[in-house]
Parts: sequence; structure tokens; C-alpha cells
Amino acid sequence: MTILIGYLPAPEGEAALETAFAEAKLRNTDVIVINSPRRGTADSVTAIHQKDTERILAQAADCGVSARVEQPAHEDDLVQTLNEWAEKENADLIVIGLRKRSAIGKFILGSQAQRILLEAEVPVLTVKA
Repeated sequence: MTILIGYLPAPEGEAALETAFAEAKLRNTDVIVINSPRRGTADSVTAIHQKDTERILAQAADCGVSARVEQPAHEDDLVQTLNEWAEKENADLIVIGLRKRSAIGKFILGSQAQRILLEAEVPVLTVKA
């Protein structure tokens, strides 16, 4: 049993970590934190660095949870990357953070969260910051 966290360094990502660690402790399971920067971008704002990884792992340990951080680069389809990891790791749950966006914003930019909810083969828990 594994919980997969789709993580971005933002308040929504921090909420996803906190919730997923609590769920993992309740379920007595491991956590994989997926931070997937777009391939070819220079130091993207979505990427995390070593100090962030260490902080996340320490936070998991403080919650009594075994965790690891993975940073698979993706081309254009972050949702596909997350779903592939969920299948590869036999995840039982995906946890993501949500931010409020207008209908126009979703229409123009799309909604990764909506696609994760619709396309995931396992349950998805969404949290707000």
C-alpha cells in the first residue's frame, strides 16, 4: 500500500503533504512525493531542491511515516506522468492540493487537477491550502 503525493512548492503542496502524511500514518503505509518539473525548462518554479527534499523527508519522519521524493521529468503531460507512477508503485491513493481558479482560467490553461480526478485509476484526495 502506497500513497502518492503530487507536490508543488506552494501552499497547496504543503497542504497535500500534511494531509497525505496523516493518511499514511492512519493506514500504516509509505508515501512517495512526486515533484515533476517539465523537461527542458531551466530551474522551473515547480522544481524542488535538495534542502526542500530534506525538509519533506524530515517532516514525514516527524509524522512517523516512511517517505521518498522522486522528480521524474515530464514532457507535456504531467497527468500521464503521475498516473504512470501510481500504476508503477501500486498506489492506493493520490493526494493533490487544489487552488481556486476561475472558469475562464480553467478553459484557457486547462486544469491538471481535474484531469487527475477524471483519469486516475485510484482514489484521489484533494485538499485546499
